[in-house]
Amino acid sequence: MHVGPGTFQPVDNEDISKHNMHSEQIFITKENIESLLTSIKKNDNIIAVGTTSVRTIESLYWFGLKLHQKKWDENFLFVEQWEPYSYSDDELISPEESLSEIIRWMNDNKITEIHGWTKIILVPGYDFKYITGLLTNFHLPKSTLILLVSAFIGTTKWKLAYNAALENNYRFLSYGDSSLLFNKLLQK
Repeated sequence: MHVGPGTFQPVDNEDISKHNMHSEQIFITKENIESLLTSIKKNDNIIAVGTTSVRTIESLYWFGLKLHQKKWDENFLFVEQWEPYSYSDDELISPEESLSEIIRWMNDNKITEIHGWTKIILVPGYDFKYITGLLTNFHLPKSTLILLVSAFIGTTKWKLAYNAALENNYRFLSYGDSSLLFNKLLQK
């Protein structure tokens, strides 16, 4: 994903639904998608390095779902900001099926890389499809990045982690200290 300046745009409204999420461009190879699918089939934990990677990988699920539902515009791959929250449970497919749909479509069209855009916003209540762990730095309050962390590990846990970071003088932002967070560990 190409990280744009909107990544660091603060959320300036108490009502998150009024925040306009930025769009960022995604490039991902068929080889990466196949590797992700293999990991899912093996029930491996999938650890993303950075919130940008999370947004990219989670956007894949919605691309695959659109393919499955025949709602994918092949000329403009895009995930809207609130799109993931607009589906009912009976409209969803498994993460494995979603990736299989993408690989099938890529094979049919003889392409080896997806180019698309995403505005996906990951807030508390989002059901992560692929990611079980996240390696990330400490983010500022009132950012979409802290919302993603809160969605990932829960409001109580992120506050505990961030309080510990503050108490121990951890550095925040892109060149600061990092954390390894888990929302669930798959049992083998």
